[in-house]
Amino acid sequence: VQLQASGGGLVQAGGSLRLSCAASGRTFGGFTLGWFRNGPGKGREFVAAITQSGRNTVLPNSLKGRFTISRDIVRNTVYLQMNSLKPEDAAVYYCAARLLDPPDFTDSALYNYWGQGTLVTVSS
Repeated sequence: VQLQASGGGLVQAGGSLRLSCAASGRTFGGFTLGWFRNGPGKGREFVAAITQSGRNTVLPNSLKGRFTISRDIVRNTVYLQMNSLKPEDAAVYYCAARLLDPPDFTDSALYNYWGQGTLVTVSS
């Protein structure tokens, strides 16, 4: 499956962005979908995941209430809605996928497919 992320850009602190990740090659059915990010001077950080059933989402406590992950099976697209953005949210955001739910949604090594990344810049 090929993933194409989009939607990044420059936003002021407190603003919102919605990232999209479109899949091609096969449908999302049966895939766990996730978002990770690489901030300046930081390693790859888990942002959000949605289970293969689509019924559950996983986010770190630090992002709950501000970030939401969702998917559209018809459009074969996963979204990351980011609200109340902070300068520390600035990063390159990557979408990822793997067949079946992993034992640890936060472990980037368990995802097999990756998008190319989209840059989010947050001005203070």
